[in-house]
Amino acid sequence: MTTPLGEVLDGRRAAELQRAARALLKEPLLLAHGPSADEFRLVRQYAGELRDWFDRNTGWTLRVDAEAARLHRTPGTLADATHPAREASRARAPFTRRRYVLLCLALAALERGESQTALGRLAEQVVLDAADPRLAAAGIEFTLERREERTDLAAVVRLLLRYGVLRRVAGDEDAYVSGSGDVLYDVQRRVLAGLLAARRGPSTIPAGGFEERLAELTSETALDSEELRFRAIRQRLTRRLLDDPVLYYERLTDEELAYLTRQRGFLTARITELTGLVAEVRAEGIAMVDPPPELRLGGAPNDLTDVRMPEQGTHGHVTLLLAEHLATADVAVSHGELERRVRELAADHGAFWSKSAKQPGAEAELVDQALTKLTALGLVARTAAGVTPLPALARYAVGETVVVEQGARTARPSQRKAHQP
Repeated sequence: MTTPLGEVLDGRRAAELQRAARALLKEPLLLAHGPSADEFRLVRQYAGELRDWFDRNTGWTLRVDAEAARLHRTPGTLADATHPAREASRARAPFTRRRYVLLCLALAALERGESQTALGRLAEQVVLDAADPRLAAAGIEFTLERREERTDLAAVVRLLLRYGVLRRVAGDEDAYVSGSGDVLYDVQRRVLAGLLAARRGPSTIPAGGFEERLAELTSETALDSEELRFRAIRQRLTRRLLDDPVLYYERLTDEELAYLTRQRGFLTARITELTGLVAEVRAEGIAMVDPPPELRLGGAPNDLTDVRMPEQGTHGHVTLLLAEHLATADVAVSHGELERRVRELAADHGAFWSKSAKQPGAEAELVDQALTKLTALGLVARTAAGVTPLPALARYAVGETVVVEQGARTARPSQRKAHQP
């Protein structure tokens, strides 16, 4: 029995729409040229449906033209600092405060500058702008005379190259860092103009403090009806379900929790329809889980997260082992205790670890990297008392070992069991 042609076409269309939505969630800025060209064409094909969905369910604006597609994402919560911008290199080191400031200064200089610029010229403008007394008062100073500072600027430029704001014409950033050469770029003004995702221009905000300015940058218009108020709650919850690894009920306001309790099935079904993510609902909260590609329309890869676990390599192994240890903890665990645990683990598993990870004194860095990942995934919280496991960490707990007599009909090897939170 063959499948009717209409069903085949509908299925293909739904799969393509899902791929386009996932591409935007992974990379909110897609260019018509380069590595994202295929995803851009798909987004442009379904721009109308995607624009309506994101506007209605998240409040995010989608702009698509002949050169780029830009989804103006604003976070569901402004208090999460665990997903910073990262280097465009393989190391993917998180951006420091200095690099964030350099990024803002570089964007401002590019906005005022010509359509083509050299890295040295951009650096001169950044140094001039960095002389602002308000930056000096905040403890920020840039001279770009030291190699470390030039390396920071090169990292910012490489991020802008990845975003498509700049196109390299000639030269190499490494030559600039070493002082032996310069780099020439074309500035893509339309991409640059759409980079800022804010509901209002920063220059129109009178507030002086960081938190106040951030709140006003993302604030919504006054809601003078019950319908608008409910829509705003729905959009906040949908943003958090899409952005947060785990949405804990205890972190919601009473109003948000009441709405989620009533509309949970509707909200999660809408997300599943567009993205293929599946809701895992527990007593403490909800996680939108990305199932294997073979269980989703079109078989798109599992690439919607910026933090993976489990992960190969020494750091991934240490993180998983510490997660197992923390999952059995009843109280907060100190950093020192975790370092001692890493030394114990090295005795059993060190043969699989890198040489540097087994050096005396490496425990502190290994614990820090593991906790950074576990915190970003919503599995632990760092408090003054130590590291506290959160409910979702229970999935990494190891159950009691099951020993079965050889030859028994139900014989099977001992296995790990995840505790049900």
